[in-house]
Amino acid sequence: MAERDSPADTGPNEVERTDREHVFGTWSYQKEVDPTEVVSTEGVRFTTADGDEYIDLSSQLMCSNLGHEAEGVADAVAEQVRETPYVAPGYTTEARAKLGEALAEVTPGDLSKTFFSTSGTEAVEAAIKIARFYTGKRKIVSRYRSYHGATYGSISVTGDPRRLPAEPGIPGTIKAPDPYAYGSSMDPMESVDYIDEMLELEGDTVAAVLVEPIVGSNGILVPPDEYLPRLKEVAHDHGALLVCDEVMSGFGRTGEWFGTDVFGVEPDIMTMAKGLTGAYQPLGATVVTDEIADHFEENMFCHGHTYSGHPVAVAAGLAAVETYREENLIERAAEVGEYLGERIEELGERHPSVGDTRGVGLFRGIELTKHPEKRVPFGEREDKIGEGNTVVDEVAARAADHGTYVANMINTLIVAPPLTITEAEIDEAMAALDAGLEVSDAAMETPE
Repeated sequence: MAERDSPADTGPNEVERTDREHVFGTWSYQKEVDPTEVVSTEGVRFTTADGDEYIDLSSQLMCSNLGHEAEGVADAVAEQVRETPYVAPGYTTEARAKLGEALAEVTPGDLSKTFFSTSGTEAVEAAIKIARFYTGKRKIVSRYRSYHGATYGSISVTGDPRRLPAEPGIPGTIKAPDPYAYGSSMDPMESVDYIDEMLELEGDTVAAVLVEPIVGSNGILVPPDEYLPRLKEVAHDHGALLVCDEVMSGFGRTGEWFGTDVFGVEPDIMTMAKGLTGAYQPLGATVVTDEIADHFEENMFCHGHTYSGHPVAVAAGLAAVETYREENLIERAAEVGEYLGERIEELGERHPSVGDTRGVGLFRGIELTKHPEKRVPFGEREDKIGEGNTVVDEVAARAADHGTYVANMINTLIVAPPLTITEAEIDEAMAALDAGLEVSDAAMETPE
């Protein structure tokens, strides 16, 4: 795939200048913020103000699961805005009731009752509070290679380096090792034994173990099949709940409804957002089992938001669930995901700077290495809160020059396209990544 001609650099347009002046860029040194105006989207593509079109190989921030033209969702949003744009959470709407029912149907086990919020981080905040209310305990065990959100509770249970500037966080958060075969000295299943010992040594004080079933923005880390079932046993043996953060891995991303379905596990609490509406509206959800729900019949559910169950957001969520079902997108993601995995493995075989490829369904990671014989990363954890660009950033930039947007986190390219992507579009995107990986190949160390 040839690199396209770049237009003469005329600098930012008026919208980009205005945004740069008046709007904070997220997770950034503001001097490095350089927003690009998007003017249209269609299918799995988006177009910028300068006329460049990109395949959206990461579903923006791994959230546009339905692509950019889910008409049923758009119509539901428009209809709800005109009919009932907002009511207080003490009231309800048909869409809110039906979405709660639909989530009880598609989530595993007896997860049955939902608290609606507006984002993944709020969904995790609710999960932390619910676990503490229900168990009467205070501590939350999470893992180092994790991201659970930006608000104070969720950033406190996050292991990602972005938590460091916010510390000290909320009391009672403890970090555990990860099932990361590529970059850890500990075998993935040994990390479960470590958590078992942690819970034993903490005594009867841990309310929950909180994990992403498949780690998302910290590298697309897929645990062994027996990991999550064993982790649930360990948590329950110590009187703790298992909370699964499905904000990124939910709604077909893995070729199943949820990441926990890949491993046949039924968590006590599940959080979700992103694919819940396909990013057509901001909506988060925290779903609990019958047993936990029953606890709050006689005990106060001391939590809420003005926009909990916002009519327009839940209308989008209900339409999204219907779209996943009616268009068989979960099954399709599994099928197309196999093809994507094969194409990524081919890239790994061609490029020596690819140290590892991993993932399931349409949730894939390409981890880079600077050494042909050793797994030496180009990007380090501290780069997440550092200045400047890394080689991994440059790989993504080269792919963009060839018409494909791919997100990258620390040392991993995150390949998580909309569930509607075709094999032909995958081929086009892989050609762009092929060009991008030439950058990291050229930057490798020469072995002594």
